[in-house]
Amino acid sequence: RGLKFVIRKLTGRCELQRICYNNKPGARRTLKIESSLKCSKHELLQSAINVHPDSVEKTIDDIMSLKKINPDTNPQLGISLQACLLQIVGYRNLVVEVEKLRREPYDCENPAHEEMLMKLWKELRPDSPLSGRISKQWCEIGFQGNDPKTDFRGMGLLGLHNLLYFAEHDKATALQVLHDSLQPKHSKMSKADWDKKKFDKAIGYSFAIVGINITDLAYSLLVSGALKTHLYNVAPEMPSLVHFQQTFCYLIQEFHRFWIEEDPRDIMEFNRVRTKFHKRVLKQLKNPDMALCPHFTASDLHLVNL
Repeated sequence: RGLKFVIRKLTGRCELQRICYNNKPGARRTLKIESSLKCSKHELLQSAINVHPDSVEKTIDDIMSLKKINPDTNPQLGISLQACLLQIVGYRNLVVEVEKLRREPYDCENPAHEEMLMKLWKELRPDSPLSGRISKQWCEIGFQGNDPKTDFRGMGLLGLHNLLYFAEHDKATALQVLHDSLQPKHSKMSKADWDKKKFDKAIGYSFAIVGINITDLAYSLLVSGALKTHLYNVAPEMPSLVHFQQTFCYLIQEFHRFWIEEDPRDIMEFNRVRTKFHKRVLKQLKNPDMALCPHFTASDLHLVNL
């Protein structure tokens, strides 16, 4: 704190000013603002990261007043701080929203849940009518049994929301990934060995199950804070559930490519490949300028790749 005092005397600017003026918008700036607020000795600054979004503007005014900064001579500072604080509180609210979906179990008695599941089938198998709610056909899109509800236990409704978003908003890619996942993985083996393994569906992977697993990966990145780098770079203000779902779409596409590159012998190597992929994403997210931007055919948001 003594050093901060000296620097302020020398520069005529407080730490928040120096961060805003010396760092470009996005994660590089917002992460430093967030750290500065958390470590402040002033209760107002410490509590700023937990305010309601509707209170952000007033909170910025209070901070400017506390720091004796004239908003008329520093108009850009208030705008920059407000953008950072909206990202910070928005991320916190997104974690709460995602956690709520994850904790909500799939309920086959809930018409809304059933409608989403039926819609998922229609998006992925538009030319194949489902014979019944309980059907072995569900295995065609990568569920383990004849009733998908049991596969949603780990990630709750969050897994279904992500799969449906992928199928609806990047349909061409989702259908391609599904098609690829159903193909046996041709590896370097003799024809005799290949013939022996023809019956083994584990040579490919289960689309829906992998999608739920990648949902878990995206969730862990979010709650650990690792995803702040990406979301602070792509969301000009508050990160939303759509940003999270688009991130999932990017991750499942990248995992699909990574799976092919790794060339695992069979599905038994899934955990090894997933762990390696997770480490690679974490390494990418350590770069404060990183933005995991999905390649969408249809998107409601204009993502900014810094």
